[in-house]
This record gives sequence, structure tokens and C-alpha cells, in this order.
Amino acid sequence: MNPSRSRRPLRSAWVHAALGGAVLVGAAACAPEDEGGAAGGGGSAACEPGALPTLEEGVLTIGTDSPAYPPWFVDDDPSSGKGYESAVAYAVAEELGYAEEDVVWESVTFNNAVQPGPKPYDFDINQFSITEERRKAVDFSSPYYDVRQTVVAMAGSEAAEAASIDDLKKVDLGAQVGTTSLDAIGEAIGPDTDPQVFNNNDDAKKALENEQIGALVVDLPTAFYITGAELEDAEIVGQLPALEGGDEQFGLVLDKGSPLTDCVTGAVDALRDDGTLAELEKEWLSDAAEVPELS
Repeated sequence: MNPSRSRRPLRSAWVHAALGGAVLVGAAACAPEDEGGAAGGGGSAACEPGALPTLEEGVLTIGTDSPAYPPWFVDDDPSSGKGYESAVAYAVAEELGYAEEDVVWESVTFNNAVQPGPKPYDFDINQFSITEERRKAVDFSSPYYDVRQTVVAMAGSEAAEAASIDDLKKVDLGAQVGTTSLDAIGEAIGPDTDPQVFNNNDDAKKALENEQIGALVVDLPTAFYITGAELEDAEIVGQLPALEGGDEQFGLVLDKGSPLTDCVTGAVDALRDDGTLAELEKEWLSDAAEVPELS
């Protein structure tokens, strides 16, 4: 069974599992810098099902970071097919002609995955926003997810009562380094004081709990996980306006000039056209629905 095409229980399973005692802690990596557009421009290969010029013949190697966080992955197990990005990865593999048993996962840190040079994966999936800066070092597939940045605060705090962007200007804000969440603080809010920058979202969440910052900016699915499964008294304040340049989108990352880029893009496009991406988003990310828009 290919997990990408199975019909699982209600997609909020990752939240319920976490609330029931799952050990995963921390938030997914936030959306990377800048905003992006469509696909990158790699080389080309005949997109023969199951016979692409992959790193290892007959095997599709997919990279992601470790730990792999909900809602993008479940139980820190990318090979489970559970979680939005795991499911998308297996759906792409199936489109390319690779069965579940032909897929292997490679642990690659977020920053290393988008550095120049040979890659240990055929493609990587880890909430990478498509950016012109990153396109200098890697190829991107066409986008598989549109991203919104979101403000999270502890209930009863000044930030939690914010009803507008102006209300957030005087709040001490924080975000993970190198992410579009951090960019969004400057571009969408323009706070009176510089935001605090953290190595990862786990550190940022601790700072929020300890009142070292008044609010944290993360992407919307990560905000749902933080408020639903990790920080009991945290709540989503609202969504920030889109960054300058248009919608922010996640794409699969490939080596610069990879002969697989066109085939992978074709697979993503097919999954969008036949409704698979929408189904997977509904299954794993549907809580990302009616969150207030801040303006």
C-alpha cells in the first residue's frame, strides 16, 4: 500500500496523537527566507516510471531533517507516510514510478539541504520556501503548499489581545533564524524593537513560555501544532499579510541542474491537477482554516 493514497482517519490525527502523549516536542522548521514562485530549472531526463537516473539505481532517496516534526511528519518517522510532507513525498514517488519499498530516507539538516554542491538525496522535502536566493544553489519543483505566517502568544498576554498589526508593534517578537517567519516580523509588522532570533523553534517556544518574548511567529500549520499539542496556554493571534512579492510557497529541493527536476515538477503538477494535494492538505492540515487576518 502506498501511504500517500490511503485514506487515513481524520487528518488531525497528528494533534490527537500528540495530545494523547506522543513524545515529539518542538515545532517544524518555519518557512525559509523570501517568497517564491514556481519551479526551478534543472536538466531533463526521460520520465520513465521507476527508471530515473537516481543516486542509486531503482531507489528514490528522499531527504529531510531530523527530528521531523508534526504536522509535516508523525512520530519522527518520515517513512510512515503519515503527516503532510511524508504523504506528499510518497505520492510524488508513486507518480515517478517508485513503490513504497523503493523509497529510502536520508537525514539532511535544513541549512545543508540548500547549500551548493552534490546532494545525498534525489529530492528533499522540509518546508523549503521557493526563493530566488536559494535558486542560485538548488532547483525547486513546482510548489506543493501555499504558506501563511502566524502569530502565537500565551493566553492573557498583551500580544494575545492584539487585534491589528499596530497592536503588535510594541510586542517583543521572536522567530527562528533564517526563516520567512523572521522576515515576516520585519516586513509585515515592523516592530519598535528588533525581534529576538532563535536557533530553532524549540528555543523560541521556551522563550515564549518564560515571557522572554511576547509572541512567536511561525507558519500556520506549525502554529496549530504548538497551540494544540505543545504549549497548553498558547493561542493563535492571527495570520500576517503575505510578504512582499506574493504568496510564499513550499517546493521540493533538488540538486542544481538535476536531471530529475522536470520529472519531479511534472509529478507535483499531476498531484495538484488530480486533487491529491488538496486531499492530503485537508487530511493533515485542515485546521489551517478560519484564523483571523491581521491588518
